[in-house]
Amino acid sequence: MKASIKRAIKAVLYPIYEKRLLSRLNYDETPHHVGIILDGNRRWAKSTLATSPEDGHRKGAEKIIEVLEWCEEANVSIVTLWLLSTDNLNRPAEELDPLLKIIGAAIDSLGELKRWEIKPLGALDLLPDWLHEKLKTVEAQSKGVSKIVVNVAIGYGGRREIVDAVRNYIRTGVGAGKSADEIADQISSDEIGKHLYTAGLPDPDLVIRTSGEQRLSGFLLWQSAHSEFYFCEAYWPDFRRVDFLRALRAYSQRHRRYGI
Repeated sequence: MKASIKRAIKAVLYPIYEKRLLSRLNYDETPHHVGIILDGNRRWAKSTLATSPEDGHRKGAEKIIEVLEWCEEANVSIVTLWLLSTDNLNRPAEELDPLLKIIGAAIDSLGELKRWEIKPLGALDLLPDWLHEKLKTVEAQSKGVSKIVVNVAIGYGGRREIVDAVRNYIRTGVGAGKSADEIADQISSDEIGKHLYTAGLPDPDLVIRTSGEQRLSGFLLWQSAHSEFYFCEAYWPDFRRVDFLRALRAYSQRHRRYGI
């Protein structure tokens, strides 16, 4: 009874609170690039007594389009969603295969909408061929469809990205006929940046993580050096528009100094 009363009160109050937040937000101060760590699907399934962890992942996949619509309304032009880490790829097949299928279905849904430009990020060579091909197809078909870029980080790990960037930088130098000393002397943060998965895109202004965990876990390690962070207690399937607006409000209230 008490729980039902609380839900009823929230149903009345949250729309009012949302309007209040919206009235106080200045979209001129909206972060240009938002990165989101979609965390808590499995714990959501456990907390709701769902029949399996896959139910949590499906519910989380359903949340993606809704959140992208919020970003669109707030004039965010780049969104990076971390859907699957390289560590996740080490899970047993009985756990990993259903998760990959759910991610594949989510990519299909994004592609069918034809609302956003979809760009896959990560070590795509580690993914099953069918998912790799699906990602490349959706990327090609969605290129230039809107001014909003949605990066889907799948098979992504921050350390792996930096290693790949350095490796590609060296290979480019060797291909250009440079000596080892020349390659070493010319290395710089700008040069490494040209070989990151996000090459050509601005670094994230704001990184949001759901589920209450307060760590990056390797998400955009290089790019987030000057990002602002917002940690939300809600599990990803329960992430609400009011939570998103709170993150934008927190960002707008911070003075970014790009240093210590």
